[in-house]
Amino acid sequence: MTAPTGYTELRQRLYRSRVPLLWWLRRRSYLIFVVRELSSVFVAWSVVFLLLAAGTIMRGPEQYRDFLAWSARPWMVLLNLVALAFVVFHAVTWFNLAPRAIVVHVRGRRVPPTVIAAAHFGLWAVVSAVAAWVLVG
Repeated sequence: MTAPTGYTELRQRLYRSRVPLLWWLRRRSYLIFVVRELSSVFVAWSVVFLLLAAGTIMRGPEQYRDFLAWSARPWMVLLNLVALAFVVFHAVTWFNLAPRAIVVHVRGRRVPPTVIAAAHFGLWAVVSAVAAWVLVG
């Protein structure tokens, strides 16, 4: 069926406000959110790096020496230092969010959020100390 002459199809127009590319720089909370999401890339890199290290250890001492030489390059050291900073930032922001996700009741009373966060940070410190003790000796 053809449309009558002079007929124009009506289209629904949705209002779409323009959002600037750097909208997340307007508020500190937005910036922290975006940086925390970006930090996931560096967390993934840390996992990949550890898997590469484990794989080269399983292949023998020669490959492990090559991996250590590759890891000692300045750009790789810099990348891993940046990744370490982002992983620590990711962990700190995650532990700060924990009291909002975990509601603990003891004897019918809610445990304060600061206690839950402190427990997470304390356990992190204990696990880090044990890992350092095992690695360093």
